[in-house]
Amino acid sequence: MASNTKLKNIRKLLKKQTERNRCRFTRAGVHFIDYKDVPTLQKLVSQQGKLYGRQRTGTHSHFQRKLKLAIKRARFLALLPYVGR
Repeated sequence: MASNTKLKNIRKLLKKQTERNRCRFTRAGVHFIDYKDVPTLQKLVSQQGKLYGRQRTGTHSHFQRKLKLAIKRARFLALLPYVGR
């Protein structure tokens, strides 16, 4: 009986962990990452202006490539800085 409860607790923990690490764009049902959406892009860029990796953000590779392009466009239009302070 006790081992069954432990198993349930482990399953809950794993479910929370996988839910947290899922791609934010997949969860939101986004098909296009807009370069004008500066608050979202700022969450995925470090203080030095570097793009966070997929392991840290949990973003799928498909969206990571789109994100890279959106950040480059936002930097070109001076919506995001190229480097930090």
